[in-house]
Amino acid sequence: MDYSIKNRTCLFSDFSQKRFSDIFQIYTNRYYFNIFMIIMQNQSFVTEFILLGLSQNPNVENILCVVFLFIYLATIGGNMIIVVTIIYSPALLGSPMYFFLIFLSLLDACTSSTVTPKMIVDFFYERKTISFECCMTQLFAIHFFTGIEVIILSAMAYDRYVAICKPLHYSSIMTQRLCGILVIVSWAGGFLHSIIQIIFTLQLPFCGPNVIDHYLCDLFPLLKLACTEPHIFVILVFSNSGSISIIIFSILLVSYGIILFSLRAHSSEGRRKALSTCGSHITVVLLFFVPCFLIYARPTSAFSSEKNAFVFATIITPLLNPMVYTFRNKEMKNAIRKMWKRLIMVSCNY
Repeated sequence: MDYSIKNRTCLFSDFSQKRFSDIFQIYTNRYYFNIFMIIMQNQSFVTEFILLGLSQNPNVENILCVVFLFIYLATIGGNMIIVVTIIYSPALLGSPMYFFLIFLSLLDACTSSTVTPKMIVDFFYERKTISFECCMTQLFAIHFFTGIEVIILSAMAYDRYVAICKPLHYSSIMTQRLCGILVIVSWAGGFLHSIIQIIFTLQLPFCGPNVIDHYLCDLFPLLKLACTEPHIFVILVFSNSGSISIIIFSILLVSYGIILFSLRAHSSEGRRKALSTCGSHITVVLLFFVPCFLIYARPTSAFSSEKNAFVFATIITPLLNPMVYTFRNKEMKNAIRKMWKRLIMVSCNY
């Protein structure tokens, strides 16, 4: 009798374990099936996006095509002039500030090249399309270069802080090793930031609408096409982009406040030179961060396409940065003048 009861108990236990295992397997398969279906929706239902661009008026597009082509050529030319001038000027290349300026100019050229050529080509087509893969690549590149630029601007602010507030220790603090580390950190930070943005975007199920009311691929325009509730993604994007912009901008403001406070102890000539250098950098910081606030630091931007802010951030700012550092910097103007004289002399000899 006891053996019979024990046998039944074992049979019931085996049956329960088997039943639980079957149920667990069913739900596990269903979970992975849902993930597979989301991936398939992203890959099969939306293979390309349609960009509406800045305008649907052909006459306006013709004007914009010429304007943005001129801006792009001026941007590339201006930034490359700065890079070449610093590289061929040993006095400038040995300065950490101009060392960082090389990377800032290259980043501005790369940011503009990520967006502007595609937009100019689209002006020639009535139907403006971009593949899913190219869209993700453009999204990654934009956040990669801008993420690096944020840290480079912070490094330049730290360089000015040490130069003005701790001039006796400047050469021992701002060494080539530290400058190299800051550049490596900026690239790593930009890569991490862009990877996070891409992961957010790839989690979105695109199962139908594919018309983007914009001229590029970015998170907020893509969020409006997702077949899911976007609020949680809006919070994640704000925490990754908007909050970082606010924190770094606040740190930069505090650092320049300390610099301006310490200038009271300097002579009038030293104060004028320091203000000229810091003024250029503050202008560049404002040109960079103000559009970022308009795009990412406002939750309401999730439901409106901030095209003007994007144009300013990706096209106008890379054009203005070389002008700011050239027109307000005597050392740069003298170096550019010497370089052109050298080029003219070499060309005349040939």
